[in-house]
Amino acid sequence: MSEITISIFARWPEPGKAKTRLIPGFGAEGAAAIYTKLLAHTVEVVRASGIPFELRVTGAEPEAFRAGLGEDLAVVDQGDGGLTDKLSRVAPPAMVIGSDCPGLTPQHLWAAHDTLATEPMVIGPASDGGYYLLGFNDDARFAFEDMAWSTPQVFEETLRRFIARGIRPAVLPELSDIDSAADLEDWPDFLP
Repeated sequence: MSEITISIFARWPEPGKAKTRLIPGFGAEGAAAIYTKLLAHTVEVVRASGIPFELRVTGAEPEAFRAGLGEDLAVVDQGDGGLTDKLSRVAPPAMVIGSDCPGLTPQHLWAAHDTLATEPMVIGPASDGGYYLLGFNDDARFAFEDMAWSTPQVFEETLRRFIARGIRPAVLPELSDIDSAADLEDWPDFLP
């Protein structure tokens, strides 16, 4: 079996294009500054885990991400299409994560990694109804196709799809991601 790789999905923190739901509370520059801190934190946490990882990027050339986050990074362009297309390009065994979950720790990543040694999939639910991590040992495109992303039903719908295929999902502890100004109340270190 191949080694499990973490794919961090990231966007270049360009004002007006990064964390747009934060713009009403912090302005375009403030939202981009918050996202810059979240992305750096995510890379730091994943790097600290010691699990192999790559950064899957959009919004700038891979070299720009390396210059800001470390020349040693494996950086891959996400490619064209929507989120379904981009997630579907990740080859198993893998764990896919976003870059806006400040409570993520190396321990969460290792719990998911170790779960994949005995289970076909693992998921980390986010408090908004989505998920912050999805790990899978086999092709998981069916979990991404025709998904209504950014809705409170993503986590439940993903579970339903795995269960429909006879796959018992392993579930990690719930964490919060940052999508609104209220989400930052517990995470003042990420304020601009």
